[in-house]
Amino acid sequence: MKIHEFQAKAILRQHGVVTPRGRVIDAPEEARALCAEFGGRCVVKAQIHAGGRGKGGGVKLAKSPDEAVELAGRILGMQLVTPQTGPEGQKVRRVLIEEALNIASELYLSMTLDRALGKPVIMASAAGGMDIEEVAASHPEKILRRAIDPHLGLLPFEARSLARGLGLSGATARKAAELITAVTRAYFATDASLVEVNPLLVTAEGEVLALDAKMNFDDNALFRHPEIVALRDLDEENPAEVEAGKFNLNFIKLDGSIGCMVNGAGLAMATMDIIKLYGGEPANFLDVGGSATQEAVAAAFRILIADPGCKAVLINIFGGIARTDRIANGVVAAIQELGGVPVPVVVRLEGTNVEQGRAILRDAGFGFIVAEHMADAAEKVVAAASGRG
Repeated sequence: MKIHEFQAKAILRQHGVVTPRGRVIDAPEEARALCAEFGGRCVVKAQIHAGGRGKGGGVKLAKSPDEAVELAGRILGMQLVTPQTGPEGQKVRRVLIEEALNIASELYLSMTLDRALGKPVIMASAAGGMDIEEVAASHPEKILRRAIDPHLGLLPFEARSLARGLGLSGATARKAAELITAVTRAYFATDASLVEVNPLLVTAEGEVLALDAKMNFDDNALFRHPEIVALRDLDEENPAEVEAGKFNLNFIKLDGSIGCMVNGAGLAMATMDIIKLYGGEPANFLDVGGSATQEAVAAAFRILIADPGCKAVLINIFGGIARTDRIANGVVAAIQELGGVPVPVVVRLEGTNVEQGRAILRDAGFGFIVAEHMADAAEKVVAAASGRG
């Protein structure tokens, strides 16, 4: 789960991270009083769930309250396109008005899980800012990494070492160490999967602040954090993925033309791979799970064929825990509810109750294309999607 910058900063402040003064608004005129309160200069920042907002024109410096109103009016409602939104962009529904600070240097700080090590890792760099991805790719030696023992947390000497590694000294290094420690506290306390501060700002006065902040959370731990669940912004999420979540379906929208309904993440990934091997492009990742109900399967099928880019559907089910007759009943129920199916449907069933499942599909009268094995299924669905089936 992702949240907005202003929400991430609020959480970080609760754990001792210093941030600029600011307030989120959704009407341009509200920027006037805030900018005046912050000394007549402020930063107007689009709030969407994507990075690269500055490069896309979503972060602007206002040198007066009047300019703040103008910039807020220009950014609010815009379809902001960044490298992380895709070409369709994301609509800006609110902006963050923050005080403008005297920037001495921009650093980078983040914390996430290193799955290879099995530990959280803090990453820091003196080369922070908008081009940190390029720095990581071309100069990986500039990225400091420190694995953290989850039982001990970040020890004081480790925080001081990271601050010195960023080229800081004296009181500024002490403040940076305190901020790094606070970020670590926030990461563990909220079951975050990512905390990113970019840039980590050092002001001309020697203060250290989180000028920008991003937090993602482990979905599997959200039951422990209802206060974080309450921050979810459904406007920032794909509507099909939101609908799938209501039925506990693992769904990710892709850009291809072949809808995939599969049970099990490994089989789903193998299905997408074999579709590409035969020249097609998957329209989604959809895992209905090992114990999907008929209602969930029906919902999954509705989501697939609602995608205007979907030209054919491949149902690839191995019935271990999930019975193939239950999957078949769900598919038939969905088609009956929709009054028909607008695209070809290729079905490959194996496993528990497979004969009953095949009989249900055969007797439904919808003209399913039956495949014998995965390669056969991939060949047939690619041909169907291209109009050759």
